[in-house]
Amino acid sequence: MSQNFSKWLYPGIKVKRWVFASLFGVLIVGIGAVFAVYPYPFVSGFGIVIILCGIVFIVLGMGKMIVSLITLFLPQRERDIVDILYQRRYLERGPKIVAIGGGHGLSHLLLGLKEYTANLTAIVTVADSGGSSGRLREEFNIVAPGDIRNCLVALADTPALMGELFQYRFSEGDGLKGHNFGNLFLTAMVQITKGDFKKAVEESSKVLAIRGKVIPSTVHNVHLVAEYADGTRTQGEALIPKVNALIKRLYLTPEDAVPTDDALTAISQADIIVMGPGSLYTSVLPNLIIRGMTEAIKRSLAYKIYVCNVMTQPGETDGFSASDHVRVLLEHTFPHLLDACLINNAVVSNEEALSRYHKENAYPVAADSERIKALGVKVVAADLLSVADYVRHDSKKLTKELIRLIETQRVIKR
Repeated sequence: MSQNFSKWLYPGIKVKRWVFASLFGVLIVGIGAVFAVYPYPFVSGFGIVIILCGIVFIVLGMGKMIVSLITLFLPQRERDIVDILYQRRYLERGPKIVAIGGGHGLSHLLLGLKEYTANLTAIVTVADSGGSSGRLREEFNIVAPGDIRNCLVALADTPALMGELFQYRFSEGDGLKGHNFGNLFLTAMVQITKGDFKKAVEESSKVLAIRGKVIPSTVHNVHLVAEYADGTRTQGEALIPKVNALIKRLYLTPEDAVPTDDALTAISQADIIVMGPGSLYTSVLPNLIIRGMTEAIKRSLAYKIYVCNVMTQPGETDGFSASDHVRVLLEHTFPHLLDACLINNAVVSNEEALSRYHKENAYPVAADSERIKALGVKVVAADLLSVADYVRHDSKKLTKELIRLIETQRVIKR
């Protein structure tokens, strides 16, 4: 024990100087106390000044020593300690928000919301059947890791390089080409945790030091099935948009798949539940049609918001307006599930970007607010656009409008 104690005195640890500063302060306070008790005003006043100087040394020494110790355990030592502590404490007081969806829409939303609250839970679809996720599902019989990976990276509080690593896609190599490193990492973690996908996500969350939680909507290896207006059916999330027909009904196989307990707990404790943005049929609804999920959302006292897409998606929502998105969501869940819907009412002015979308048969979603109100849902219409190479939600604009809506609701509740 004495040997361990002596290590605190080794050079370079940057602790002993501040310990000695504090001890020096204690000594000065003691000396000042002696003078302060003298009956002569001048001497006692001098003693009080000495005591104050000693207190300064104690506070300075203790403060610097604490900073030196904390910096050893921080992943980013160059960041200001006070800012970090303030940020963590501030975010911990934020509302409990559950975001439900998948794809790039959900991860884009999380990027903004993680700066607003640390009480953030992403419930993510695992029905993806294309690309790297689809290949890993077939080879290892696991649920799709792709959307989970995107959300983990979005909530990561580690250096940007770690996020780039998890998103890195191999462009060559037999067997590796087309795979994301993050997908492979999650797959390996599933093997290490003996097939426990939920545990694999939890451990991966620790590696990326995420703010909030990422939870798979189910750990059953589900597949998405679409039934069309003519009675035909297609199985597989990646194949559904390719049929290019009107979808009548969506369901999962196996149909007895249930939500994870963590997902149900998060929903029951939520202050706010946000559904979307993301592909209506292949990102948002796959979570909601899991048996028991919608019932849990309906029972929750949370304020429920749907964020509508800004562009239609070929093979899924061709010709859909914002009210069509809401109508289909309610048809697959409950008539009065939603409290509010957030839609974009800005016009896309970038003709070059629009032209590229038109070639793929994708168009801006019409903001028909009155029809949404007729469905019993409050409407918030605002400029949510970000137009560069792609027409999508601007993360900052979307977060700003969501926070405004959330804060309004919190004030009403008070």
